[in-house]
Amino acid sequence: MTYFVGLDVSVRETAVCVVDEVGKVICESKVPTEPGDIVALLSTIGGDYVRVGIEAGPLSQWLVNGLTEADLPVICVETRHMKALLKAQQIS
Repeated sequence: MTYFVGLDVSVRETAVCVVDEVGKVICESKVPTEPGDIVALLSTIGGDYVRVGIEAGPLSQWLVNGLTEADLPVICVETRHMKALLKAQQIS
C-alpha cells in the first residue's frame, strides 16, 4: 500500500496525517517535534511512503534532514507557492 504524509509542525508537537492513494485517512496523530518520533510513528504504520510533505518554517530544515536520513521521501513546501500552484491547476 502506498501512502502520503502531511506534517503540521509546531515547536512542541507535530500533527501527522497519513493518507492512502485514494485519500483515505490511515492515521492522524500528534507526536513530539523530533525527527525520531516522527520516524517511529511512520515505521509503526508501515507501507510505502510516496511523499512526506512539510511546510517551510523555522524547524523545517532540521526535520527534513532527519527524515531524509531515515530514507523518507520528504519535501519542504512554501505555503504561498503551493496555494498559487493549486489555484493555477483549478483554472486549467
